Amino acid sequence: MSFISPIATDANGVAKQTGSLQSLGRDDFLQLLVTKLEYQDPLNPMEDQDFIAQLAQFSSLEQMKNIADGIASSNEWDYLQMQSINNTMAAGLIGKDVKAGYDGVVVDGETDPTISFTNNVYASEVTLTITDAEGGVIRQLTMDNVQAGVNSLSWDGKDSLGNTVEEGYYSVQATATDGAGSSFTPDLSLVGRVESITYRDGAAYLKVRGIEISLGDVTAIGEPGAFDS
Repeated sequence: MSFISPIATDANGVAKQTGSLQSLGRDDFLQLLVTKLEYQDPLNPMEDQDFIAQLAQFSSLEQMKNIADGIASSNEWDYLQMQSINNTMAAGLIGKDVKAGYDGVVVDGETDPTISFTNNVYASEVTLTITDAEGGVIRQLTMDNVQAGVNSLSWDGKDSLGNTVEEGYYSVQATATDGAGSSFTPDLSLVGRVESITYRDGAAYLKVRGIEISLGDVTAIGEPGAFDS
């Protein structure tokens, strides 16, 4: 006894895509039109207006395809052009002073990362909490009697047990207590000279005071000493 499969298959027995999985392109549309002309009833041929309407639909489909291709190509070109401009501008920042916001530091095994922060008022204590990619607390650093302005604290790249952490990126959160005992949040802002540029995945990263920051995080650029308080 033979069975008829309810699933449509091609000549090789592979299931055909149906419904929302099907996608008709311009070649499919043209093939349908040619097939319809080939098998039309000679005694009842397609009316001229019907044929013209279907040709118009094919022409519209062709134009829409060309427009879509043009937009995609233009967007890709604009992205590459902007990326090239950013990379060129980044190279010109070496030796300049920059100000940037960030939310973490990179441990590279060569230099101790410096964590910079800005508080608008005097702080009796500032606590910097360093966490790994999973959010686990690696280390807490504290600094007492911190004056208002741009400040920094160096991290030796070790956890709370004194073990050297693996190289990589670590998040930083800052909390502080002012002279009256009220809590506030200092800004994690970095001010320093651009030491080098690293290009990764098409983007430019600046190394400032041992911290790697994205070019997009830079908020101000100046000559050496421009941001000294």
